[in-house]
Amino acid sequence: MKATWNGVTIAESDDTVLVEGNHYFPADSLRREYVTFSNNHTVCPWKGTASYYSLLVNGELNPEAVWYYPDPKPEAEMVKDRVAFWKGVKVEP
Repeated sequence: MKATWNGVTIAESDDTVLVEGNHYFPADSLRREYVTFSNNHTVCPWKGTASYYSLLVNGELNPEAVWYYPDPKPEAEMVKDRVAFWKGVKVEP
């Protein structure tokens, strides 16, 4: 699978985990040169507290477009050390 935004590949891996329609990529597949800090957090009742990254590609910012669970609840261990995308990031084979 490949995640792209603004004409750039953000992450690519054959090892994704599909949860609730979202492909979670291994965290080490994320191209960190396009990632910026975000202080945003949300809570999922069964996965736990999500943290976010923003994307900065070709001078354009996509705030909180990447999320991850640094310490997921036990029933969501499959997303540990993985990232997922939204806000216009295309995820396709």
